[in-house]
Amino acid sequence: MEQPSSVAPQQAPLKLNMKRTFIIGFAFFGILLMWQVYDNYCSSFLSELFIEAFGLKWTTPDEHKAVAEQVQWLVGIMMAIDNIAALVMMPLFGRLSDKTKSPLGKRMPYILVGTFICAVAFPFIPLAFHHHILGALIPLMAITVFSAMMYRNPAVALMPDLTPKPLRSKANGIINIMGYIGGAIPSVLGIFLSLSSYLGTVAKPKDGQLNNLWVIEIPFLIASVFMVASVVVLFFKIKENKISEEIADDMARGEALAEVADSVADDEEKPMSKANKIMLFAILGAEFFWFMADNGVSTFLSNYTLYHLQADTSQLMINTIIGGLASVVGFAIAGFIAAKIGRKWSIVSGLVLTALAYTAWLILSLALKPDGTFPIYIFVIFFFKGFGMSMVHVNSLPMVLELCSAKKVGRFTSYYYASSMAAQTVTPCALGLLLMLPNFGFDLLPLYALSCTVVAAALFFLVKNIRKNETFAVGLEAIGEND
Repeated sequence: MEQPSSVAPQQAPLKLNMKRTFIIGFAFFGILLMWQVYDNYCSSFLSELFIEAFGLKWTTPDEHKAVAEQVQWLVGIMMAIDNIAALVMMPLFGRLSDKTKSPLGKRMPYILVGTFICAVAFPFIPLAFHHHILGALIPLMAITVFSAMMYRNPAVALMPDLTPKPLRSKANGIINIMGYIGGAIPSVLGIFLSLSSYLGTVAKPKDGQLNNLWVIEIPFLIASVFMVASVVVLFFKIKENKISEEIADDMARGEALAEVADSVADDEEKPMSKANKIMLFAILGAEFFWFMADNGVSTFLSNYTLYHLQADTSQLMINTIIGGLASVVGFAIAGFIAAKIGRKWSIVSGLVLTALAYTAWLILSLALKPDGTFPIYIFVIFFFKGFGMSMVHVNSLPMVLELCSAKKVGRFTSYYYASSMAAQTVTPCALGLLLMLPNFGFDLLPLYALSCTVVAAALFFLVKNIRKNETFAVGLEAIGEND
């Protein structure tokens, strides 16, 4: 008679549900689409209206650059004020969504309400600029950012809610790919609907006549339509409560395989261990500085192009697409690289590559005088910078979420985004003030970004590189839905 085996059967590797992850990515698709439009236009909207409000006059491109630099400190403050409120709102909605129980799930109520408010307010921003109403432009920007913060944290938390810990880097890669596809849409539109063409020319000031509103209105309208459409797809395809029940066993297995210094307690009131707390603070500190660099560049790049290079902003949109394509490549492979060398060294590698890209930009920016065209070398630099930062973004959020239980995903997501929003609050003000200095102009934008990136890389060496001796499905084996 055959004796029963005393060896437990080996469990099948955890597999990422690709279809579900792509659908969850629709939330990030709408978020990045909106933010790309916001960054592409709003700092320049503010610059032009502040120049007008202070009665600053100019007749040549060099004079335009000079008066624009004079108001950047105020542009930076206005771009930062919204983020200050977001520092309060993101943790608030993270905690609220963690504790929410509804027929729609924990996150969906906040995603639906926030998206609706944001989509309604967003198209009125260019309308306020078109009619030179600074007093309407600033509140509309604030409403947009506040409502976006209401749904951003819950939307991002949805992926880790429904993905086991070891698979989150790969899942985050897919989420970010969806986001960058969204971000590419306004960039493509910007090639044909550039701010430079709306302003007429950078060689002369506005003469008081109204330009073609649709040049700047269409990107905002399309962003609102896509935001609503993406959330509708998410609402009908992702049933939070049902999926959570179906994957409970896989989530438990993932919890046991977390890459942390000490095990994570499921008890909400139990404090973090000292080792895990050090890891958390190191990751968040490094994140603060790489977002200081990244957001500093994205906030002022339109003004850099318009006032320093004195170039058509349609070329900037091509640059954004090139950087986005490099990011998509990075998102697609970053999870596999992390499986080989660990998340820590994947992030450090990405930061080093980004720092090298900023170094090349700085050298060339100082060596070559602007001639009214968009330099080809910037396309190459932003390709490598995009790839490097994709390695960072894919792995950093999963590293933070490794340090919490499923009951605290919203809270720890808010820590991650609070760090990034703090950076996005400080960096516009810091750069705006620096641009007031006599010897600091737009040409030193890459120096600022390089300095912040180097600090981020240094801080990340405090993070432990912890890898489990377990095998997970990769490549084609990882593709497929859980049974």
